[in-house]
Amino acid sequence: MKLGFLTSILQDYNFEQVMDFAGENGFQCVELACWPQGKAERRYAGVCHLDIANLDAGKEAYVKGICREKQVEISSLAFYPNTLDPDLEKRRANIEHLHRLIDAAHRLGINMVSTFIGRDQRKTTEENLELFAQVWPEIIGYAEQKKVRIAIENCPMLFGPDQWPGGQNLFYSPALWRSMFEIIPSGYFGINYDPSHFVWQFMDYIQPIYEFKDRIFHVHVKDIKVYPEKLNQVGALAYPLDFMAPKIPGLGDVNWSKYISALTDIGYDGHICLEIEDRAFEGSGQSVLNSLILSKRYIDQYMI
Repeated sequence: MKLGFLTSILQDYNFEQVMDFAGENGFQCVELACWPQGKAERRYAGVCHLDIANLDAGKEAYVKGICREKQVEISSLAFYPNTLDPDLEKRRANIEHLHRLIDAAHRLGINMVSTFIGRDQRKTTEENLELFAQVWPEIIGYAEQKKVRIAIENCPMLFGPDQWPGGQNLFYSPALWRSMFEIIPSGYFGINYDPSHFVWQFMDYIQPIYEFKDRIFHVHVKDIKVYPEKLNQVGALAYPLDFMAPKIPGLGDVNWSKYISALTDIGYDGHICLEIEDRAFEGSGQSVLNSLILSKRYIDQYMI
């Protein structure tokens, strides 16, 4: 396995600075944030470390050269939008950008895009599965033509009132994965596996690793801490951020030895990327860098 990080945490850095930091601190890869240029709609989104809309042959060669020089791979091009947005113009724009990422991943030889399925948060699960069946076969079909694997993160995108009641990503449970893999059985459609989202949903995050071993394309390392005293006050039907908080690895409730042990059991030898969203480390630019360095130090104990 190769350890890296999702670059959206370094929102004020450019591509060269991201790669410098990764190389200087011993990271082997980065999951490169590639949102369209413009204002972010939510925290940790809207970050663009590679403008794929203007990716020509010269820029391709430059990116590949930087990767070789720093000895840092790009594990995936990352864009986490709502491709099932009820606003049809937003949906169209998100899907168009996702197609551009697929093209860029193919041209750069990365052959991986990490993203969300999306969801119409006002529709039922059954209605959203029907919507998924209308929208996503074409996206996966296009990726398959380009030989680019699509890794979907299992985050419900349901944290506060703006995402209530249904959340903005349908791909959050093994039961739903089975349904969606039945609808689209393509070998280019898989999982960006994040254990933290199982924790706050009170689900087993180890067993699905074995069941879906052939669908795990990419892996996230993010911790979550559930506060029982808060949960006892608001209950599991409250906004999740009312009773839990993202933490850096080792400071939350994920058992990392069991998690990485399971990944080694299934022979996973791909990329494993830190996703840092711990607000306790956002007081300054140096605190953000420290969160990455400390997280790497912690996870390194389990890496070969």
